[in-house]
Amino acid sequence: MVAARPGLVVKQRGTPISGVVVGLVNGVVAVRDRQGFEHRMALLTGGFEVDGQVVTLVAPRGPAPGSPAAAPARTASGSVALPGQKAQVARASRILVEGVHDAELVEKVWGDDLRAEGVVVERLDGADHLDVVVRSFGPRPGRRLGILLDHLVAGSKEQRLASSVEHPHVLVTGHPYVDIWQAVKPSVLGIDAWPEVPRGEDWKTGVLARLRVDAEPGRFWKHLLGKVGSWTDLEPPLIGAVEELIDFVTEPPGA
Repeated sequence: MVAARPGLVVKQRGTPISGVVVGLVNGVVAVRDRQGFEHRMALLTGGFEVDGQVVTLVAPRGPAPGSPAAAPARTASGSVALPGQKAQVARASRILVEGVHDAELVEKVWGDDLRAEGVVVERLDGADHLDVVVRSFGPRPGRRLGILLDHLVAGSKEQRLASSVEHPHVLVTGHPYVDIWQAVKPSVLGIDAWPEVPRGEDWKTGVLARLRVDAEPGRFWKHLLGKVGSWTDLEPPLIGAVEELIDFVTEPPGA
């Protein structure tokens, strides 16, 4: 077993990914490759190679011998937290999400990163008027618009709306889940999977009934949100979608 300390060079077995360890949260290690991209990987038994040897990475128990400091602090999204960094002046570019629950989840996990980049997240309050929102925003170089949609799957209404938006300074992406609740790993609640709700039945009401939860959806959401500690509590499709939008709206004009 080898301690997954920042700076350790590793290769993930079964994939071409290799790089240096930059952090570890809740049993998931972040590895930065030569191109600067960060990959998040579970600490599987025998899942890595170090100096050509098959190893099992484990969480370090303290600073490395002779090291004056422990690993750098990380934000809830897994980024390195810069001490004393202040929020930047808001950019003209924006990220829109469908509703209040989406906005609260994005804020909880990516809030520090968004403030450091000067990115404001606003509510779309439904996707039906997407074309009107895009025209009203007036996207252009230096004023980009990123849009996060729920249930962005082939054949869905959201997919049709997304495909109708064709603009070089607008990016529409999303996750496959019916509701943002599903983007939280069910293990956070101590269950194996989110309940199946028949099409045509209100999803949130159906979920609460099948979980035998006697609470209003808003109250249950607060409970669920409170159990989310970091990006490791979220499903990969949501993580990828949000980080793609952040990269898009913070890309320098002309890049």
